[in-house]
Amino acid sequence: MFSLQRLLGKEDKFFDLLEASADEARTSVRTLLKYLQNPDQLKTLDEFIQSRRKEKAITAEISEALCTTFVTALEREDIEALSNGLYKISKTVEKIAERLMLAPQFLKGINLSSEIALLERAADIVLEMIRELRKGVHLEKMKSLNDQLQEAEGEADKVLLGLLRQLYTSDFEMNRIVFLKDYFELLEKVIDRCRDAGNVVTHIVLKNS
Repeated sequence: MFSLQRLLGKEDKFFDLLEASADEARTSVRTLLKYLQNPDQLKTLDEFIQSRRKEKAITAEISEALCTTFVTALEREDIEALSNGLYKISKTVEKIAERLMLAPQFLKGINLSSEIALLERAADIVLEMIRELRKGVHLEKMKSLNDQLQEAEGEADKVLLGLLRQLYTSDFEMNRIVFLKDYFELLEKVIDRCRDAGNVVTHIVLKNS
């Protein structure tokens, strides 16, 4: 076991910032899921822009804190990598929302229930991993969480292949096929971003266990 507090050398500041960042990433994912089920209800990008701006502000605060805080054992690159990885989740979600606003009609009749469940699961696991860092977890616990995240990413790959298979055998117009292909791949990329953040957390634990 290890204490990230001890490694960072400054009480709860980095815990709070990283956890806030992971929570904001999950909020952006949940906001997206709401509109994926009701595409026509998305009228503005305000919710997504606000979430991404909050995430960006947290990322900037972490960078500033790293410049003014003496880190004794944990490499600052690890904290920066985790912070940037969390920010990329919200940024990718906003891109998906932008696409959805362009042509919500193209998602009508498309069953994304499996992808939606995996997106939410991945975002929840990332937040749990960040919260566990505060506690000083055992390596086995973090590996277990990361395994769950890898499993979700693997399942998402299978779902993507299934969606693409249906798409390529459909009689949809070409513009809808192009839109949906791009959309499916962006959805899968959000889970990839979650996986990447989880890998950084696991890397931190491995180095300091």
